[in-house]
Amino acid sequence: MTSQPLLEGKDLCLSFRQKKVLDNISLTVNAGQIITLIGPNGCGKSTLTKVLLGLQQPDTGSVRTQRNLRIGYMPQQLPLDERMPLTVSGFLRLTRRSTRADIAHWLERLNISHLGEQSVHKLSGGEWQRVLLARALLVKPQLLVLDEPVQGVDVQGQLELYQLIPALRDELGCAVLMVSHDLHLVMSATDEVICLNGHVCCSGHPETVSADPAYLELFGKRLDDGIAYYTHHHDHEHCDHDHGHEHTHDHSNNHPHDHTQSKQHD
Repeated sequence: MTSQPLLEGKDLCLSFRQKKVLDNISLTVNAGQIITLIGPNGCGKSTLTKVLLGLQQPDTGSVRTQRNLRIGYMPQQLPLDERMPLTVSGFLRLTRRSTRADIAHWLERLNISHLGEQSVHKLSGGEWQRVLLARALLVKPQLLVLDEPVQGVDVQGQLELYQLIPALRDELGCAVLMVSHDLHLVMSATDEVICLNGHVCCSGHPETVSADPAYLELFGKRLDDGIAYYTHHHDHEHCDHDHGHEHTHDHSNNHPHDHTQSKQHD
């Protein structure tokens, strides 16, 4: 018998200003699975993520989650008020049910223990992304949702984070749903890749379709380090109406901060 999905979206549709952003999208996330949502900017990846998390309501369709599912969410943006003095440890203590021992564990696991007493406003882009990842991991997630986790991170940091994600999946026994924005790099270790073009225009298991011409067109040349350069050839003209929506509907409900520049631009 197969276990029930952790999360399932069926026939999801959503329009903004009479323009369809999500067009009849269905998605299932099973325990232990890594799914990566890819596609160009403004074609609904972050919007779909928010719908799946219950942060945005679809016009039609349904979302079902496993009962009492623990979700660790790393949002695309988490602006902080520069006027608020806040250390990394203090920021992580705002996470519900976090303990000092758990915070120390994840700071060490992510190689940022030295940042514990540093101001969150002084972090580099890569350091801030790891702090946000620690925040998501503190809830002991059964599902880890990462919205553009390498945003604002240099190339070496991107490689390290991509290699870290499968290891965290194995350590926690969790599933991972990851979003990538205008991809130049995509993690080839993912179990399933779904390309959004307003609708699901293509999807597959990389290992089973790696010899398929459609896969080669989508992912381009494979590299030995487990990362593939991404080249996308679909027509995305109709996506222009959604440009910006992925960046303006972040209603993360686990933080009290607002109204200043995100660390992603550091």
